[in-house]
Amino acid sequence: MELQENQYVYIQSYKHDGSLHQDTGQMGYVLEANEKRIVAVTNRTLVSESDGRKWVTREPAICFFYPDKWYNVICMIRKTGIHYYCNLASPSIYDGEAIKNIDYDLDVKVSPTGKTMLLDEDEYEQHAREMGIQPKRWIKRYHRQGLDRLMVDIRLRNSPFEHHEINALYERYLACMELEKKQ
Repeated sequence: MELQENQYVYIQSYKHDGSLHQDTGQMGYVLEANEKRIVAVTNRTLVSESDGRKWVTREPAICFFYPDKWYNVICMIRKTGIHYYCNLASPSIYDGEAIKNIDYDLDVKVSPTGKTMLLDEDEYEQHAREMGIQPKRWIKRYHRQGLDRLMVDIRLRNSPFEHHEINALYERYLACMELEKKQ
């Protein structure tokens, strides 16, 4: 089954050992689905963590999932500007049920001004040891290459790190929601 634009989809994130990391309780609205990327919007979405915690996102977010990149990007639209949260993760797939990937704990936060902060390095190393990633050098190589590519995309403001693109996608989402209300 192929993912279609203008439909809702579940988004699920797993750990390397196959356990569920995060499962959005609500669905993301698909703005774009092609061979290069899936773009989905979440808004006040219930997120269920593997430890049982549940929380609701505070703001709309435009999420980018790639079939060939070792990261995904969540662009949070806040009053203070667009904030980017980037997850080091396996390439994403849609399997007819949900958009799925493996989250590797290492994250990069990008402020509206472009300032970057690497997060959770200790958690990444701990989980790499616990889940047997350490001896699998090929996985760590993909992680390093994914992180390097991500940092280049941020620095050059390649998609999705360009505010105009995010604003245009958000306007498109709002227009879709208006049409949905009228139907």
